Amino acid sequence: MSRAFIREDVDPPERRGRKRSASGLPPGATNYITARGAQRLRNELERIRKEPDKGERVAELEGILASVVVVEAPEGAINEVVVGSTVTVEAPDRATRTYTVIGVDELDSVPDAVSWISPIGKSLLSAGLGDRVSVGEQFIGKIIKIEYR
Repeated sequence: MSRAFIREDVDPPERRGRKRSASGLPPGATNYITARGAQRLRNELERIRKEPDKGERVAELEGILASVVVVEAPEGAINEVVVGSTVTVEAPDRATRTYTVIGVDELDSVPDAVSWISPIGKSLLSAGLGDRVSVGEQFIGKIIKIEYR
């Protein structure tokens, strides 16, 4: 196949000589995480450091923790979606869906989680109560509740 038919902008970063972060984020992306998520990773690291066959996971956790930017819980009531928010959205059919916007390294520890860098996470961030949220052309719904748990 001719190189003329290959889109350079969709090549993974590794093919362009750039490396993804330990968390799999694209080069240059900030690795945001909630304080609770960072504490979970620290606890896991402390627990497995004593196990001789966990050296690879220890190195992975150390790399992740070295790269994270911890987002602290906001004080008082919040009216805008931030990393760590749990958001309830009402769809056009009146069904509700809940999303918790968190960092990529804590996705497996929170139910209904979306990463802040995902299309849904990006559309929710900085949206406020009553805002209509879309991903691309698809209308997701209206924000009816924002909490920080």
